[in-house]
Amino acid sequence: GRRTRLFKGLPATSTVEENAAAGVSVYDFNVTVSPSASEGVAILPTIVNSNPLTEAFDIESKGGLEYRVVTTGNPVLDYETMPKSFDLQIFVDDTTGRTDLDILTIRVTDKNEHPVFRGNMAIQSLTIYVLEGTPPERIYQVDAADPENAKLKYSLIPATLPFLITESGTIFSTKKFDYEKDPHCYFLNVTVTDPDGLNSTKTVNINIINTNDETPYFTTKQRIYRIPEEQSPGTIVANITAKDPDDEDSPSRLFYSIQSSNRHFSINPSTGTLQVTGRIDRDALPLSLHPNISLIVQVEDGPSNGHTSEMEITIIIDDINDNPPECNPSAFRKEANENTTPGTFLVDLRNYCKDIDIDPSNNQFNFTGLSGFGSNNFALESTVSGRLVMTGTIDLESTTNPGTEVYTLTVRVQDLAYPNYSNIIYIYIRIRAVNEFFPVFTNSSYVFNVSEITKVGSSIGRVHAIDKDWPPSVITYSIVAGGGTRDYTNIFWISPTKGDVRILARLDYETTQKHIFTVQASDQEKSTTASVTVNILEENDEEPVCLPNFYSFQIPVSLAVGTNINGFRIECQDRDSDPRSFRYFINEGNENNHFTFSPSAGSNTSRLILASQFDYERGLDTNWIYSLRVYITDDNLLSARDKTTHLINTGTVTLSIRVIPNPTTAITMTPGFTVVTKRENLYSGSAWYVPFVITLGSLLLLGVLGYLGFLLVTWVHTCCPPAGINAPEKKKPKKEVVVTMTKLNTIFDGEARDPVTGRMYEFNTRSGARRWKNSNEPLQPMLAGHATTSATDSSGQGTDRPEAASKKEPSEKRKELTAATKPAAKPSAEPSETPGQGGLRLQKQKEESEGRGLSSPASQGR
Repeated sequence: GRRTRLFKGLPATSTVEENAAAGVSVYDFNVTVSPSASEGVAILPTIVNSNPLTEAFDIESKGGLEYRVVTTGNPVLDYETMPKSFDLQIFVDDTTGRTDLDILTIRVTDKNEHPVFRGNMAIQSLTIYVLEGTPPERIYQVDAADPENAKLKYSLIPATLPFLITESGTIFSTKKFDYEKDPHCYFLNVTVTDPDGLNSTKTVNINIINTNDETPYFTTKQRIYRIPEEQSPGTIVANITAKDPDDEDSPSRLFYSIQSSNRHFSINPSTGTLQVTGRIDRDALPLSLHPNISLIVQVEDGPSNGHTSEMEITIIIDDINDNPPECNPSAFRKEANENTTPGTFLVDLRNYCKDIDIDPSNNQFNFTGLSGFGSNNFALESTVSGRLVMTGTIDLESTTNPGTEVYTLTVRVQDLAYPNYSNIIYIYIRIRAVNEFFPVFTNSSYVFNVSEITKVGSSIGRVHAIDKDWPPSVITYSIVAGGGTRDYTNIFWISPTKGDVRILARLDYETTQKHIFTVQASDQEKSTTASVTVNILEENDEEPVCLPNFYSFQIPVSLAVGTNINGFRIECQDRDSDPRSFRYFINEGNENNHFTFSPSAGSNTSRLILASQFDYERGLDTNWIYSLRVYITDDNLLSARDKTTHLINTGTVTLSIRVIPNPTTAITMTPGFTVVTKRENLYSGSAWYVPFVITLGSLLLLGVLGYLGFLLVTWVHTCCPPAGINAPEKKKPKKEVVVTMTKLNTIFDGEARDPVTGRMYEFNTRSGARRWKNSNEPLQPMLAGHATTSATDSSGQGTDRPEAASKKEPSEKRKELTAATKPAAKPSAEPSETPGQGGLRLQKQKEESEGRGLSSPASQGR
């Protein structure tokens, strides 16, 4: 709208006094409206702005169109701190759209105000605390101000109190306060006045603080107390009391303690109650020497750094009879020999017992109540002395003391004073055995029958000895004499603890039939002996031994049935069997049962008989060499039942028989075949070293061969010089065969019969050496022709070496032998003969040599 003057009395200037309360009228004005504005104003007069901005003023309606400006009291106008003038912009709007805006200037006028307290005194009641004993001093500075900044004056009411205040407002105390004598609280009225006489008053409370400046003191007068020992923990000894002058008008806050080192008593820190906390033993150090306990009790009026007082009290400990008599040791071990005489002193118990109670009336005791098994053999001389003696004789072997070695006795040691405490003493008395008796064997001599085949280590019997001493002694057994042979020092062994007799070596009835030795039983002090006879029982434990046990010979294929082959027989011996007990049978190699022995049983000799004819032509026989395994058993005299229970031993003889075919006998040839294996060597590049090694080895081998050839040529030139001018007449060299004979100490383990002379000879199966039986004369070497013929035999049997003769034989014998063997060289160069031809030649040579008495080893075969 348009501005029109609607205010009446504005603009204007008005004043208002500072600190004016809310609702104070500052200025009145009117609003005029147009006659057409029948409804008055649309917007009431309003303060739309102020300079400076404030909310201290507002507009109220007085009724109609009259209005006034009033204070709001928020904030309260203050001349000293707020602006001195405010410009208020007042706006009005009538209903016709006319508006007006005018300014009302309000000036704030100064007013003399009461002084005001600042700081703590301005907002609350002030309380000041002063410690007693504090010397006069400044205790507080009052802070007050005048709004008009006028000079203020301070004063105290009433002025008779022990305080003063200076012109600057400082409060001082004028004396040293004593809490126990002076009032505990003072009330000061502090007044501040401005020059116009306006004043303000505040109350200051001054409290005197009680300080710990007094020393507590004990009110308990008793200083010596007496209690018996062994009081239970918690027992009250005394009630210690004290007071503190600082606490006259209030409960005491005192703290009690024991300052001296102590483990028997404690004091309640609050109540001062002295009580027992640990065991009090009058009989132990140090109380046994000094029965008085001194305690320093202290009372303090603060938990720390307070005033203290101390008091010494003495507690006397009285002895009581609280200990039984004690013995150290509480068990005694004594020894006495059996058969000890009565009255022998054993032990004085009083030397080992005591009562540790200090008071003599409490430490007297005696000995009573001797009891226990066998206590009738012992007694106490008196109840006071405690000397234990023997009253009887104890014999461990007696029936009244059946093996009792240890007697357990009990004695009661008891206080004489009430309540008569006691202890039990144990006394172990060991009766030492005396070795009175010799060990005694249950038999004066022992006889054991033992089979000779009993195994080594087997037990053959037991000896036993007893000792009448009690306790039974440990008896040790040993062999002290006999029990050996020429070959064995000890054949028998006896267990030292059990008495078992065992054999350590093989028994042989054929060597020794009885052994006698002496055994000893010893209890370490005394000993006794007994004789032991061991009879060796014969058993069939020997094998038949036959001679020869190996034989080799040749027979013609046409030999007649029933013929004793080459007159061969075997002779057998058995050390533990009758000669009639032998039984002969061929166990191996007797194909088609061509061979048998006669007699087959009941004799220690038997002959080899051809039982059936050979038949090679029809193919029934194909084997030309027979290896017979002959068994000789010693069970011929046993029945069939006894053979299952008796020992039977078997000897063996091995025979090698070669059948010589007739010339017309055809030998079936088995076609053969040849297996050709082709191997192809392929060179590998990685094996380069192989040709290198082969080449190097070949060169070394050639060098060695060349050197050996050089040595051979040198030796030939040395032994065979070239023919010279005066060389002797050249003769046709004689071919000589030199046979060197070496005499050996040979063991001959085989027998055979010479087919030419019929004599028996012995031979060694490994070396081939031969000699005539029952003579040390060696067989003469055969002619070379026989050796050659045997060597060319198509059967494949090798030529035996001639028996060696001594190297020291005369040269004439060697020449004669050489001359005899020269014609034999020629047949050896002839072509190989068929088996039939070889047989004819062998038969012819055999006939030619019958008169010479020589036999060829080759002709017998191996």
